[in-house]
Amino acid sequence: MAASAIFITDYRGKPLIHRNYRGNIPTSITDEFQRLLVENERDNDFELNPIIIDKGVTFAFVKHNDLYLLAVTKLNANAMLMLNFLHEMINVLTTYFDGLEQESIRDNFVLIYELLDEMNDFGY
Repeated sequence: MAASAIFITDYRGKPLIHRNYRGNIPTSITDEFQRLLVENERDNDFELNPIIIDKGVTFAFVKHNDLYLLAVTKLNANAMLMLNFLHEMINVLTTYFDGLEQESIRDNFVLIYELLDEMNDFGY
């Protein structure tokens, strides 16, 4: 997949949990992501593109309930593979926790870190 980092954020873009595999993406990138979301929504009215490229950084994201699942990379990565991984991540976490929302993320963050490490080996 070649993602440098995976984030799960609330609807405002505040990270609830993240895994930085390569160390080349700062945690503050979610602030940039939130700015890009607002611009993207304004420019495209009701169509929200799931892939945004800005300043050499690729953001692939999926909105689920009140969460954003976000994969970020600076590499030339397969964007569809990143989106597919995010959807599969939703399926796995929903199966484990009988639903995926902010409360289930906060209550099970240790298990989520373990699942992320099992599902994604250093971003690949």
